Amino acid sequence: MNTKSKTIFALLVLALLTSACKADISRNDNGSFTVETTISQQELQEVISASIADPLVTNVTASLQSGYVFVTGDRQRLNDASKTDTLSFRLDLSVSNGQLAASVTDAQIDGVPIDQDRVDNWNQTIANRISNFGGRNENATLQSVNVTPEMVSMTWNVTR
Repeated sequence: MNTKSKTIFALLVLALLTSACKADISRNDNGSFTVETTISQQELQEVISASIADPLVTNVTASLQSGYVFVTGDRQRLNDASKTDTLSFRLDLSVSNGQLAASVTDAQIDGVPIDQDRVDNWNQTIANRISNFGGRNENATLQSVNVTPEMVSMTWNVTR
């Protein structure tokens, strides 16, 4: 590897390190790197709230469970700002073709299902924003994602 390639690769690894709250990096025998990143409940909550992108939705809470995230929030009514309804959904995170996939299911507001187009948008936006914690670039392949009651952890393989 020439000096320019080494510099670019070092910058890539540095970007991965600084893009997540916590990252552990180890070098593999083949010259690639394994990068393990973690996202706290608070960080995930902020990502989900920003992904929903609805000014009427407040008090978003992401409750980390074993294997999934349960999300709740309050949604102000358009016709009466003094009243709120409860927003809730289940969020599952997985790996699809080396990328993070988000799957929102059972999305509802006070028991009424939320429009599927909106849910599909949330799936993509949540996956994109969470991936930014782990190194969204063409040289990073997601190997695994794990949701525990304490955190979300992702393991990436980064090649030159």
